[in-house]
Amino acid sequence: MKVENTQIQMRKGILEFCILHIISRGEIYASDMLEELTAAKLMIVEGTIYPLLNRLRKAGLAEYKWVESTSGPPRKYYTITPEGIEFLSQLNSTWKELVESTSTIINKGFNSSQDLDNEQ
Repeated sequence: MKVENTQIQMRKGILEFCILHIISRGEIYASDMLEELTAAKLMIVEGTIYPLLNRLRKAGLAEYKWVESTSGPPRKYYTITPEGIEFLSQLNSTWKELVESTSTIINKGFNSSQDLDNEQ
């Protein structure tokens, strides 16, 4: 089993959550989302983000509008819907529980992350 495969799955699992957070702040263009995700070290490519945004839209959690651009074709700007806000609120609660639970498990018996490194 390769650690890279598990790391990829972990990132995929939180990607929708992160995108909903980003669009909950207001209208945003997909390439700006990509930049923010990349800056946060959640590496993602256009081929991943557009299908995810489309799924969020079909689920009624996000929507977009076309905005004319002076420097090229119109752009899609995404926003969160009221249903998306409620969905995100529930995900926030789950996230907090998961962070607490995993912290309890991974920190039990270890005084520091250095101890974990020494175990490996």
